[in-house]
Amino acid sequence: MEHNKIIIKGLTQNNLKNVSLAIPKEKIVVFTGVSGSGKSSIVFDTIAAESQRQMNETYSAFIRGRLPKYVKPRVDYIDNLTASVIIDQSRLGGNARSTVGTISDMYSALRLLYSRIGTPYVGTASYFSFNDPSGMCPTCFGIGKVVDVDMKQVIDEDKSLNEDMLDIPAHHVDNWYWKQITSTGLFDLDKKWKNYTKEEKNLMLYGAYEKGGSQVHKKMEGIYNYMERLLIKRDLSNSSDQTIARLKKLVIEHECDDCHGKRLNTQVRSCKINGYSIDEMCEMEFTQLRDVLKEVKDPRGVSIVETLVSSLTRMIDIGLPYLSMNRESVTLSGGEAQRLKLVRYMGSSLTGLIYIFDEPSTGMHPRDVYRMTQLLKSLRDKGNTVLVVEHDKDVISIADEIIDVGPRAGKYGGEVLYQGSYSDLLKTDTLTGMAMCEKIEVKNNPRCATHYLPIRNASVHNLKNVSVDVPENVLCVVTGVAGSGKSSLFRDVFAKEYEERVIIVDQSSITATNRSMPVTYLGFFDEIRKLIADANHVEPSLFSFNSKGACPNCKGKGVIVTELVFMDPVITTCEVCEGNRYSNESLSYTYLGKNILEILKLTVDDALEFFKDNKKIYKKIHALQEVGLSYLSLGQPMSTLSGGELQRIKLAKYLDQKGNIYLLDEPTTGLHASDVKNIMRLLERFVERGNTVVVIEHNLDVMKLADYIIDIGPDGGTKGGEVVFTGTPLEMIESSNTITAEYLRKSVK
Repeated sequence: MEHNKIIIKGLTQNNLKNVSLAIPKEKIVVFTGVSGSGKSSIVFDTIAAESQRQMNETYSAFIRGRLPKYVKPRVDYIDNLTASVIIDQSRLGGNARSTVGTISDMYSALRLLYSRIGTPYVGTASYFSFNDPSGMCPTCFGIGKVVDVDMKQVIDEDKSLNEDMLDIPAHHVDNWYWKQITSTGLFDLDKKWKNYTKEEKNLMLYGAYEKGGSQVHKKMEGIYNYMERLLIKRDLSNSSDQTIARLKKLVIEHECDDCHGKRLNTQVRSCKINGYSIDEMCEMEFTQLRDVLKEVKDPRGVSIVETLVSSLTRMIDIGLPYLSMNRESVTLSGGEAQRLKLVRYMGSSLTGLIYIFDEPSTGMHPRDVYRMTQLLKSLRDKGNTVLVVEHDKDVISIADEIIDVGPRAGKYGGEVLYQGSYSDLLKTDTLTGMAMCEKIEVKNNPRCATHYLPIRNASVHNLKNVSVDVPENVLCVVTGVAGSGKSSLFRDVFAKEYEERVIIVDQSSITATNRSMPVTYLGFFDEIRKLIADANHVEPSLFSFNSKGACPNCKGKGVIVTELVFMDPVITTCEVCEGNRYSNESLSYTYLGKNILEILKLTVDDALEFFKDNKKIYKKIHALQEVGLSYLSLGQPMSTLSGGELQRIKLAKYLDQKGNIYLLDEPTTGLHASDVKNIMRLLERFVERGNTVVVIEHNLDVMKLADYIIDIGPDGGTKGGEVVFTGTPLEMIESSNTITAEYLRKSVK
């Protein structure tokens, strides 16, 4: 029956080659294929975009003006779409006021519970909000932290005023502010700060004998007051003043002294249920909070407690038992954010929707992937269609139907190679089919370290006074369930301890403008521009869209932005250059038959052939091929790359260096199973060149190919924070009884 399928005909979006598909509804359909093959073009750029676009058209013009704009996909025919919910890996936005409790709506329910049955009664639910004036701490305004000036950096306690006690510009000996202070006659110029009385210190800091007291001398503002006025009571975000920029490092953030980070005022914190205040419940990990709430028997709160307990159970089931309600949303990883979004929809009573997931297994230990697949099944069983883009075997294997896209990436992809069951996929000769069947063997001759980098008594977050020796010049993999303390130990402790040598290669976006491309990031665009300039006897700046080569109409932006006072700005493609950013003059010059635009459109593979006679450029482009990005074009905007692609581009930048410690955070994210071996070969080469490579990873194949494993656990949150195993992969399989060891053993059977 055709209405039970999403029908797509003649799809040519991005690299797709006239694809036609019939996707079954009310099933779990997993899209597989190598990175860049065209999976996301079908799922996100076509199905999701068209569904959202048509939904938005049902609203009034006023509302449409405030909704995201979706471009109509390049497709001849698409039918039987329903409303879609997109659950991707974009990090949760928000600010210092956004917590796991607020974005999951659990905090609203908890506030309601306290307003109904908390004693003593303090007010309505809004009184328990740290974003409401009636509930927030008056000192930190509900943030839990305050910004202050670090006076320890400013005043040297072993010096006097004559010995340059004040380490700030204009306050050094004989400078203007120094003269202002010393001319008051209030201070002994040869007395060291550590010998000042309390009154003298207050006088120097606040211009008064007591903090908050009246000014003693019209010239005596006080060092602290001066710094506070300069650094805290003015907006420094856009300040370019070099002096102020240098002084910014004197500003520190610390826990609010009044509410001790609880965000709420004293009156609200005095209201309790079964002996716990609302801030104490928000500090609890979800497993403990669920146990505490189950003990609440007051009939006025039964329905609220049931709602909270079921929400907490879903959080725990999806592998987030270690989170607490007061965890700031900006500190969550992409995988954690995605699971949190998923849980929000699990309680939904809507049916007949299309749920679209982008690699939901990201950041999950193999133990938790099973829990997540159960949630996908429950969404399907409610009568929804579940579309998943995924590389993980455990997720692919639960699909009702698999659509494999390929055969390779970029222009070599864009075709549907297979549609059918998982068991039949294993019989195909596609890259996915073969990768699913392949068993990677455990490394049987791992390198032995001769030197170690010690970590001692680490106790950040949930770490329990951890000491461990990290081997040098080997490939070390750090494992453990989500929330066990891997990132705390290696990103927050190890990386800071050895920061001169550590290069963190993660999936965070590269802070660059929207004009940034692989050629600019890897630094060989200047070489290319020089080549074309020399061949035509003109200056290189003619081939930069940031300089003389820019289209005169859009100034090299490729788009025209029309500002409308009362609505969102209207962004249209530049009609003169058709979005390519270059002037006609710059495009009239060629090198080996191609103009600058045609060169930037070359894929890495094609560019290698094009620049084969230029060793310097060839080497940089070859680095992109080595990290598995052969399908990217040289001029692709960096803002369009996925987290995994950004991580591999960063790797390409450091390919030839030695003596570094590379810390990689889940490098297999977004990688097809057939590419995992390639990335591991690449990391092997980093080690061979004299580097130390530390990889935080959940992928079992990566663990098998390690020289050394450090396993953190035994579980997540308060049940984690210890080193539970160190040794080779074989030793882990033979002798360890950790959660990770159990799954590693299963994978070699």
